[in-house]
This record gives sequence, C-alpha cells and structure tokens, in this order.
Amino acid sequence: MAYAEKVFKVRNGKQTKQYTWRCRYKKPDGTWGSEPGFPTKALAKEWGEQQEAAIREGRWIDPELSRKKFGAFVVEWMKAQKPRGRTEMNRWERLETHILPRWKDTPLIAINWFEVEAWARTLTCARSTVKDSVQLMSRILNGAVDARHLLVNPLAGRRLTGLPADTAKRKSDEETVAQPEVVLELGRRLGPVYGLHVVTVAWTGLRWEELVGLHRRNTLLERRQRHDGGVFTCPIIRVDAEEGALAEYYKRDEDGRRRCYRALEPPKNEKSARDVDLPPFLAQLLEKHLADWPYEFVFTTKTGKWWWRSYWYEVLRPAADGRDERKPGRGRPASPAWKPIMPGLTVRDLRHTHDSWQEEIGVAPVLGYEQMGHKYPGIKGTYRHPTPPMRLARLEGLQGLYERAMRNLGWESIWGADPPNIS
Repeated sequence: MAYAEKVFKVRNGKQTKQYTWRCRYKKPDGTWGSEPGFPTKALAKEWGEQQEAAIREGRWIDPELSRKKFGAFVVEWMKAQKPRGRTEMNRWERLETHILPRWKDTPLIAINWFEVEAWARTLTCARSTVKDSVQLMSRILNGAVDARHLLVNPLAGRRLTGLPADTAKRKSDEETVAQPEVVLELGRRLGPVYGLHVVTVAWTGLRWEELVGLHRRNTLLERRQRHDGGVFTCPIIRVDAEEGALAEYYKRDEDGRRRCYRALEPPKNEKSARDVDLPPFLAQLLEKHLADWPYEFVFTTKTGKWWWRSYWYEVLRPAADGRDERKPGRGRPASPAWKPIMPGLTVRDLRHTHDSWQEEIGVAPVLGYEQMGHKYPGIKGTYRHPTPPMRLARLEGLQGLYERAMRNLGWESIWGADPPNIS
C-alpha cells in the first residue's frame, strides 16, 4: 500500500522546518520504490497509488529507467543489435555526427516529437541523412519500449514535414549509365589488370565488395541445365554464400574506440549469394587473366593485396575524370595528360549501368533480378524461374553490346599495345 512521508530540507548541515513529501510504493519485485519532491501528502500518495495500479495491470514503467539518458541507452541498444558490420558503422556515424550532440544527455521520457522535428529541420546534411537519423532515433526508442524504459515511443508513426529543399546535386541518367564504348575506353586506359575490374562490373553487375572478394575457386565455374534435349552450359562467377564479399568498416573495441576491419563475410542478403553468367568475351578475358595471375583473389592490387576503397578511387578518379600531365619526380615516372572519359563515374554507377543494359537488351525480369542479387517482388518471385533460353538471350545481348562497341571504336583488342601508367 502506497504511503507518503515527510522529507525535511537541510541547510548548512542542519535540518530546517521546511519539507516536501516523498512517496513510497511497492515495486513488482517486492522492494520499496520512492519518488521525492511532492508539495503535498495527498499528491504523493495519489502518485504512489497510480504506480501500484499500473503494476497490477502490467503496464508499469520504472521511473528511474524512463529518466535514463538517451546517450546511455544508445550504448545498451547498440550492444544488443547484430547488424552487418557496415550497417553498424553507418549507425554510429549517424549517432556521433548528428544525433548524440543534441540528445545525448536528454532523459528518454523527455524526448517528444515536437522537439525532434524542430531539431531535424535545423540539420544541414542531405534530406536522406536527416530522415535516416530520425528513423534511427525511432528504432532506438522502440528498443526503449521493448526494454520497458518507456510506455510508448513518441516518434512512432510520425512523418517529417517542412524539411528544407535538398541542395545535393543528383546525377542525370547520362551521368550514371555508361555506354559500352565508354566502359571499354576506361578499361583500356587502366590496362589489363585494373581495367578488367571496370569491365567485369559493367558486364556482370557485381557489387564492389563481391568483386574484390572473388576467389579463384569461384571463378569460371560452369552452369549446367537441361535444355532442348541436351545440356545448356555457360561459365559463371559464384558469389559465395559464406564469404562472398570483402567487408571493410570500422569496429569498436570495449572502450568504444574505432578499429578498421576487413574480412570476408556473407554477401548483403540471401539473394546476393548467386551464380552470375558470363558472356563469352568476358570469360575469355578472365581465363587469360587467371593464367598469368599468381594470386588467390582475382581482383586485387598488382601486388595481390586486398583493395582499400580509398586506394581504388585514387586509381579510378583520374582515369574517369582526366588528369594533367605530370613531370617525372623522385621514384615516379612521367605521366601523360588524360582527357576526361566520364567524370564522376563510380563502381555503383557501373552496377546501375549493367542493370540498365539488361533492360535495354530485353532480359527477362526474373533473370535480371537474379543476376543483380535482388529479390523478385511479389508472388511472381515464387512462381517464376530463369530458364536456359532466358539465360542464352541475356548472354547473346551482352556479347552483342561488347562486339558493337568494339566495332564502333575500331578496335581489335580491348587492351591495346602499350600498358598505361597509372602510378
């Protein structure tokens, strides 16, 4: 039974005649909880009776837990999550850059939609980042509800309005999708080793982490399917279900310090573990590459080391964007000037390019989704399956794009006679 008791104020080490009332009430575990600061005995007792009623009805939330600081609960929530490593890194970046500077010391119970929406409107990052940050806060507060720190999530179901216009420049279709001739020109500029990276992504749609995590044992395998009274075969690249992607992200040690981490991990999702069919020209290029390549992984630096994303872009950017002539320096040869081929091109753009090419050559949607590592939407994803004629038509279309581009360029060999200087 809840009751109230006086709490006398102390000044200069001596008890005064001034006092407030403290409520005492029975908690679910049988111990006594307390809440000070009430001006009257009646209010203190009424509050305690409300707590005991909530306990009997199974909807009680410990006031101490609801007053926990948001930053402290974030640490608990993040430890309880098990997302992919890069997802965890992205969450921490959102938290440390945008969310925690404002909300770290705010009690969970004090967070409300009015203040969150007003704060979101002050952020100067991209609209997508603002929305991601608010959605992440809502996920964390859902965790607070599940952990019985809050009765309800004040952000649940709310929609951001009044955000400033997004000033970030979006790429046009022409800036995102490369023509086959452009890909081949870029490949020749980079040479047989690095240029094969670009050509392979454009003609297979592999993600960057799938490309650089590709092992020899998963390259130039063979697909075999019954077809037309015989067997349809084609060379494939296999994105392994257990270690088909080279992950690169920050992990945190027990002290919260960031440590760079790289390792082979499962690909992005279940559908990403797949066999990608190779057009004949690309199978021949890979076969020749592997015959001369002394390393286990197919797409690495020239010394056989795994790529860092930042280092790869140091190679790709001047090749795509162009560069000025460079004089010889200490331990560095001269480099000729390069005109731009497709400024701003990224590996992700090459993946966009591949899927756009699939649409262009009329690839059956169920096969196109499979080859990109996407889930085919709806019930048709259950009932439709790629067939050998679909695969054959796709390979003929991709081979046709390559042969047409070679004719348009007037080339007989993709790599040319002289290796480029990309140092």
